[in-house]
Parts: sequence; structure tokens; C-alpha cells
Amino acid sequence: QVQLVESGGGLVPPGGSLTLSCAASGSIFSINDMGWYRQAPGNQRELVATITAGGSTNYADSVKGRFTISRDNAKNTVYLQMNSLKPEDTAVYYCNAAVVNTARARFASWGQGTQVTVSS
Repeated sequence: QVQLVESGGGLVPPGGSLTLSCAASGSIFSINDMGWYRQAPGNQRELVATITAGGSTNYADSVKGRFTISRDNAKNTVYLQMNSLKPEDTAVYYCNAAVVNTARARFASWGQGTQVTVSS
């Protein structure tokens, strides 16, 4: 069993900042790519940012220059620093990890989601 637990969501005014965290725990051998996705009401889930185990990053065009993804491999934790937030960033944010468990099985694990609301 592997669990991803997100934290850090909330209500923030336009132009504000939030930092999301996602910690993986359980029967983990290693984690390859980690990432953040989001889903707004009525929309499909979309990629926000990803980071490899080596630290290479990829961002959606809509968040480039405003969001920063990082990870602490020792803690199996990924972060998303969000600056200059806009109302259109409002969504449920989900953490994702490409996990290899102690049985050497590979699978994608998802967190439960954390709500981010950008509103005055």
C-alpha cells in the first residue's frame, strides 16, 4: 500500500501565493516522476507540473513563470509553490507519483486532492 497525502490548499486573493505539499508513504522502493494536476468544475483533469527524480521539470504554459515544482527525495515529498495566483487557477489539485513498491511493482498513485480557491 502506498498513500499520497496533500496539504496546503485554501482560499487566497488574486495575486496571492500558496504552497502545496504531497507526502508519499507506505511500501515504497523508489519514486520516479512526481507531479501536480488540477481539475476545475466542468473541466477535465489537466497537468500543472511534473518533476523527475533527477529534478528535471515540466510546466503547463498557463503556469510557467508563476508556479515552481520541487521535491525532497529523502522525504518522498513534492511541493508546488504557486505565486501570482489568478481566479482561473481555482481547482482541486491532485498529486501524482510513479511508484515502484517493495515488491518491485510499478504503478501510478494519486492523492485525494486539495482545494485551491482564488477569489477576493
